Amino acid sequence: MSGRDDYGDIFSGHARAAKRAAPTVAAEPDLVVEDAASGFCGAVVGFDRGYDGEFVKLEDARGAVRLFAMREAAFLIDGAPVTLVRPAAAAPERSTRSASGSTRVHGLRARVARSSRIWVEGVHDAALVERVWGHDLRVEGVVVEHLEGLDNLAARLTEFGPGPGSRVGVLVDHLVTGSKETHLTTGLGPHVLVTGHPFIDVWQAVRPAAVGIAAWPEVPRGEDWKTGVCRRLGWGTPQQGWRRVYESVETFRDLEAPLIGAVERLIDFVTEPAEP
Repeated sequence: MSGRDDYGDIFSGHARAAKRAAPTVAAEPDLVVEDAASGFCGAVVGFDRGYDGEFVKLEDARGAVRLFAMREAAFLIDGAPVTLVRPAAAAPERSTRSASGSTRVHGLRARVARSSRIWVEGVHDAALVERVWGHDLRVEGVVVEHLEGLDNLAARLTEFGPGPGSRVGVLVDHLVTGSKETHLTTGLGPHVLVTGHPFIDVWQAVRPAAVGIAAWPEVPRGEDWKTGVCRRLGWGTPQQGWRRVYESVETFRDLEAPLIGAVERLIDFVTEPAEP
């Protein structure tokens, strides 16, 4: 018999001789595995990442925690080799509530705009209303427009012509007894509803805690309120201050109750069915 093997390894290439890949297993919390090299057995309690790859933290029955590289077939479950991988991140649950606290309508397509409108004094008022109630307004088909100053209200109402199917709700800053704002918003007829809040500016209707301050500073009469606030808080320009205010508002919980109630009443008013 020659020393040369004319047949080679007759089992090479046979299915039974091929090395089977270790199954991949998600390293869910509390999964118990054994490190094949050291015999350390423990439950998954966390992960770490180094320059040379991913590591899993295992805690044994005595509370000892060790790190092990998550290499192929490096662990055993019931004596069988497995390859551990990080579990897939759970998909975030879709919120069932909108920023205003109402039930969110998923897959919403904005309805055709109503004839009725909500008017606010300025751009900042409109932006905060949209940030919190935008979902509700699209569900109801309500458009919010800003007046660029309450002095324009009478002319805008004359142009618009409110009626049973074309109501107007007006949100007003600093609506307190005896104020200029109160005088400008009385006697406007049954198809116009004016609501508001007592704060000097809509910024002040944002809770101080939401913007990270203890309280809104006092600004003397005659001094521009936004400029005075920004100077006292070190916020820079009013434009920079507005970004702070706007970005701090995520839900109705970041607003003061008078503003919340005022906007809710306006939405109810302009979405009431017209009487036949």
